[in-house]
Amino acid sequence: MERAERAVEYKKSYNCAQAVMLAYEDECGLSRDMLLKLGSGFGLGMGCMEATCGALVGAVAVAGFKNNGDILTKNIAKDVLKNFEGRCGSTICKELKGIGTGKVLCPCSECVRNAVLALEEEMPR
Repeated sequence: MERAERAVEYKKSYNCAQAVMLAYEDECGLSRDMLLKLGSGFGLGMGCMEATCGALVGAVAVAGFKNNGDILTKNIAKDVLKNFEGRCGSTICKELKGIGTGKVLCPCSECVRNAVLALEEEMPR
């Protein structure tokens, strides 16, 4: 839970992907600068809200770092995605933000929190 709250704090200064990735800076083996660069293209999700939420992208990237890119990372990614979707109601940025519907499913800070919680639950110990 502490890591999830750290990610929410980072969200005040960074995009959703960067916030999640920075919350795992101590476990990723990359510098803060490199994590910020890697996550920089996922503000407003992939494709400027057209696709996957940036927080979810950040969580899956962290799974790869923590799992050393092992082939099983794809299974972890699937589980994180399903967990995240169950928590947030969607994986698509514009749906989460209510663009076009006016119904916000999950604000960014909650997406960030939920992405970390989903990763924590689905990542093998």
